[in-house]
Amino acid sequence: MTVRLIVHRGTHEIGGSCVELATDTTRIVVDVGLPLVDADRNPFDQTSVRDKTIEELLADGTLPAVEGLFTPGRRPDAILLSHSHLDHAGLLHLTDADVPIYASSGTSKMMLAGALFSRQRSLDRNRHRQIKSGESFEVGDFAITPYAVDHSSFGSMAFVIEAEDRSVLYSGDLRRHGRKAGMLKGLIAAVAPRAVDVLLMEGTHFGSDRPKGQTEYDLEEEIVRLVRDAPALTLACFSPIDVDRLVTYYRAAKRTDRTFVVDAYAAFVMHLASGEASIPRPRRDAGIRVFFNRAFRQRRSAKIAELFEADRISLDEILAEPAKYLMAFRPSMTDLDFDGTLPPRTRCLYSYWKGYLDRDDWRRLQSDLHEVDGDFIPCHASGHIYVDDLVSFVEAVSPKHVVPIHTFEPELYRERLASVRVMNDGEVLVVE
Repeated sequence: MTVRLIVHRGTHEIGGSCVELATDTTRIVVDVGLPLVDADRNPFDQTSVRDKTIEELLADGTLPAVEGLFTPGRRPDAILLSHSHLDHAGLLHLTDADVPIYASSGTSKMMLAGALFSRQRSLDRNRHRQIKSGESFEVGDFAITPYAVDHSSFGSMAFVIEAEDRSVLYSGDLRRHGRKAGMLKGLIAAVAPRAVDVLLMEGTHFGSDRPKGQTEYDLEEEIVRLVRDAPALTLACFSPIDVDRLVTYYRAAKRTDRTFVVDAYAAFVMHLASGEASIPRPRRDAGIRVFFNRAFRQRRSAKIAELFEADRISLDEILAEPAKYLMAFRPSMTDLDFDGTLPPRTRCLYSYWKGYLDRDDWRRLQSDLHEVDGDFIPCHASGHIYVDDLVSFVEAVSPKHVVPIHTFEPELYRERLASVRVMNDGEVLVVE
């Protein structure tokens, strides 16, 4: 049996991932993501997708030309979705509605939260086929085994995809330095005894200025110091679907005797994830209060509001004793909720990728903080595997070939790894 591998997008860029595996009778697509950057590596305008036709999106390269998914032809038999981030899932809603989507319940939940609070798309229930870590399933000629991995999106998966004696491991996005390092150890234990022919390996950090960064536990210690030294209200800017980061800020609040104030988005994520992970439900007896910011009130869901009404906190209560609180925050809240002026000496902790700091909203927030004698402090641990950990992982798996993906610098893999096959988007590789 011949197995063909095509990376439709991702061989020379971070984001927009889309991979196809095919035999003569079965085709599966792994991830269908929006680009993160344009051809000049400037941030991609994701809102532009809403106003264009599929033909226009194909013409400008936003959509990869996958036969039967966006273009005429025989449709694929399945889509495998590694996680909910838009650079992996952001084009799903444009795919053929008859193609089933295999994803974890955690991914489905994070996409639901994103749809309700962040103008994203939920996972179509009629298309969703729930998968569980370590439990294999079949799609035509392929046997597929998902494995849970630690990433900055709850419910992330890697995939082992096999057809007869051919085996491909798709890493998805993963890391070793989060709160669940045992996940990577478990993946190694599961796949190392196998003969992996091709490892599609994410390399976000190749070419960055740091081969190794801090762990999520290091970050917790840093945040504890910064919160403990803060003279007034402390704001926390982070992605709510990063459950590790939610836990980090919650633990920092507990350790500094502050109440952790989350918005309805973060509270809903905690509510959804608490059934699958060791994370508290957002309740005042756990040291958590829920703030209904104006954006939520304007599009208020009565059912969601009812979930958190008993634990709700008002802005007046926060402003009465601001030094008691560590508060989840986003830049729009300055105008919408604080009437354009933050409390004196507010400290803001920024836990996103540093590349976003060039955006106008983050620049404006830093200026607003300066006006009240506050400060803005980046403190972050990456959601992606560091280069040294990547090398150790690849050596432990010992694949026949490593294909770089989700990276701007595929050639740099050759400096640290053996048997690297650098591909171009659209190139066909016969797995042998």
